[in-house]
Amino acid sequence: MISIKPSFWICLLAAFICVCSATGRALGETAIIVSVPEQRLVIVRQGKRVEDFPISTSKFGVGDRPRSFATPLGWLEVASKVGAGAPQGAVFKRRRFTGEVLRPNARGRDPIVTRILHLRGLQAGNARAFDRGIYIHGTPEEVKIGHPASYGCVRMCSRDVVRVFDAAAVGTRINIVNTTVNRALDRSINCPVAPANHRFAGNW
Repeated sequence: MISIKPSFWICLLAAFICVCSATGRALGETAIIVSVPEQRLVIVRQGKRVEDFPISTSKFGVGDRPRSFATPLGWLEVASKVGAGAPQGAVFKRRRFTGEVLRPNARGRDPIVTRILHLRGLQAGNARAFDRGIYIHGTPEEVKIGHPASYGCVRMCSRDVVRVFDAAAVGTRINIVNTTVNRALDRSINCPVAPANHRFAGNW
């Protein structure tokens, strides 16, 4: 008969507690699902939709290759937030307010506006997201919202990104999926595996 050391059971119990704790964070607290096919961003609490917004992901498709301008898939988190209290339409360059404020659909302009949620990848498939400058942010090109139009980020109307900014604290989990929001919610409930808490090299 094989003898199993007590230390094995202690390690197994610790791993189970960690998974349950992470699962609780993913399903019990505020989380965000971004659906690429539906071009929707949904705020979720207790596994249920709270708010639902149209968005724009990349016109270059999905992925995390350097200089691909694609939107990364998988679990990410809000690493930092920029723009609290700034007016809607405030223009940001290198995450700093320039002092300029644009109206929606200002002609010939396509800067980052209003709010920035800088995302950090939590999986190997999105490990470059932070260094690539993948954000959820406002855009003056609101006429393009609802269709893939970005260079990798998740774009939103200014009024909508303010609501997401206020609802999502630093550390909030973001699941960018290449499926519908409903299917992503079903998978979270039926197979509640939370994102790994790894920090990948070059992604701080």
